[in-house]
Amino acid sequence: MNEGASVLFVTSSSVRQPIENLDASNVLRPGVVALAKCLALELGPRIRVNSLAPGRFDTARVRSLDRSRAVALGVSVEEQRRNASEGIPLGRYGEPDEFGRAATFLLSPAASYITGASVQIDGGLVSAIP
Repeated sequence: MNEGASVLFVTSSSVRQPIENLDASNVLRPGVVALAKCLALELGPRIRVNSLAPGRFDTARVRSLDRSRAVALGVSVEEQRRNASEGIPLGRYGEPDEFGRAATFLLSPAASYITGASVQIDGGLVSAIP
């Protein structure tokens, strides 16, 4: 990679707060954040390395999880989505373009002094304090 390059890992809000029934994510993704930190130390100052920790975004994967959860709870998918949205301070799922804008920022020269960071993009879902 050329000097000034940037690497961005995508993890999950589970790096800060475990998600019920997603044990593999809860265990593995914090390791990816640790890898990003290690690489930031190893590759700096030539290359910046960060990670994004998204919460609930309106994607096919989240819609699939909502369907499964709705079936398990015996509710409609719409009710499941409403219930999940109530736990998000911004009151809704993120849109893919919002994720894209955050990723674009972290990969751009505008974030030239950010490396080794894990940035939550979750509408305030995770309430854990570092």
